[in-house]
Amino acid sequence: MWSILKPHQLLALVLVAAASEDFDWTKNQQTSFYYGTFPTGFSWGAGSSAYQTEGAWNTDGKGRSIWDTFAHKKGRIHANDTGDFSCEGYYKFKDDILLIKDMKLNHYRFSISWPRILPSGVKSEHINEKGIRYYSDLINMLLENKITPIVTLYHWDLPQMLQEKYGGWQNISMVDYFNDFANLCFERFGNRVKYWITFNNPWSVAVEGYETGEHAPGLKLRGSGAYRAAHHIIKAHAKVWHTYDVQWRSKQKGLVGISLTADWGEPVDLTNQRDIEAAERYIQFYMGWFATPLFNGDYPQVMKEYIGRKSGQQGLGTSRLPVFSPQEKSYIKGTCDFLGLGHFTTRYITQKNYPSGLGDSYFADRDLAELVDPQWPDPGSEWLYSVPWGFRRLLNFVKTHYGNPMIYVTENGVSEKMFCTDLCDDWRVKYFKDYINEMLKAIKDGVNVKGYTAWSLLDNFEWDRGYSERFGLFYVDFRNKNKPRYPKASVQFYKRLISSNGLPQSERGGKLEKESRGDVLLQ
Repeated sequence: MWSILKPHQLLALVLVAAASEDFDWTKNQQTSFYYGTFPTGFSWGAGSSAYQTEGAWNTDGKGRSIWDTFAHKKGRIHANDTGDFSCEGYYKFKDDILLIKDMKLNHYRFSISWPRILPSGVKSEHINEKGIRYYSDLINMLLENKITPIVTLYHWDLPQMLQEKYGGWQNISMVDYFNDFANLCFERFGNRVKYWITFNNPWSVAVEGYETGEHAPGLKLRGSGAYRAAHHIIKAHAKVWHTYDVQWRSKQKGLVGISLTADWGEPVDLTNQRDIEAAERYIQFYMGWFATPLFNGDYPQVMKEYIGRKSGQQGLGTSRLPVFSPQEKSYIKGTCDFLGLGHFTTRYITQKNYPSGLGDSYFADRDLAELVDPQWPDPGSEWLYSVPWGFRRLLNFVKTHYGNPMIYVTENGVSEKMFCTDLCDDWRVKYFKDYINEMLKAIKDGVNVKGYTAWSLLDNFEWDRGYSERFGLFYVDFRNKNKPRYPKASVQFYKRLISSNGLPQSERGGKLEKESRGDVLLQ
């Protein structure tokens, strides 16, 4: 039965329709190479994180993190590597800033180690002033060299004490502890830092930390642990955003965002509605899990439906996906001044039903299969294939689903299988060139991308893969106790790209073109 809608209900319908401008799944335009430059003021940078690069794991009053504990357990990390020394970035940050300056990067993304400044994780117990001084000196030297700091508050290194006492992100108390830590950072560094990222890739924290156990703290709480961790992380992000908004924004005039990593999911068959729905589900269970609450106030409808139905089939009285109260929904909605986006690769997605008898699992909840094209280049990590057109698709998806937010690409790059001290990463040059070109096309499509961060500045500790995979623009000799850095070919490419602010027509047939080796289509 049709009923007559009141004017405010009509307005609500119009607003909903306008907000969810549809993403066109059927149109995968893989166009030829586009020569052009980026908007004036576009920011170019490179990234790192504390545990992956600093070393000095027990120096100058730093407390233990869950990654210190996890990496010290034999058999958890490839070759039993640890981040104990890594790149010795704690001692060599001045050298690294000179590398950044020489490349003429506009920004540098790094993270603050929570246990380096709060050894127990708790502000009221002890503030480690030596840790504060280290980050203060780093920020000051960046600014002296006209490099904008982009600071991540949580890049996975939870204080071990909070894991032992409370169960880490399984416990709601982390929301307040994280807020105290963030507030201390705003107080001590916020007069100089204008770009804050609360969490880096919370998908990995939740799924690999609390579902599969591949990452610290190594728990396998299948079917519920990841959802609970994510629920608390989203609340923690929102609380920190509000703390900044109320206490610091008017004085410091900065922005608070989050960095979500997302592969693109492309339907196997663009004419098959079930494949399209499976691909959308893949994205919603990946990026939408966090982005949809922050932009729209609640979890994606498809997550609520699928997890709720599976939970019912498993005889559970309530869904394994936690619920936000109405007050929490309005508190969380709109707590993103910019969206940080990490992106590396793409998967083909098709529908696949997982019977509920197989037990609880985040992966089974999605009812889909991930596939790869054997013809896609796979230069380094077993999971990372070079599929540049997926990047443009992902950026356009963000634009249509979340009202075209301001985007900073916070991680994009490729690893290598072979060891090379210098000019032998031509395929990395090609990866960067092709992915950056797809980002340029997305900007031409109207996507609001403001900056790009190459991952990573240095070869570093790659989590459970240890030192076996190298993402760096600079090669680090980990066998030498001084950890010397050597520029790879990609450094020269990136320097030229930055000086041209893109891939202008004048570079066609020049050095940039020769370096990419080839099979680009010229217009």
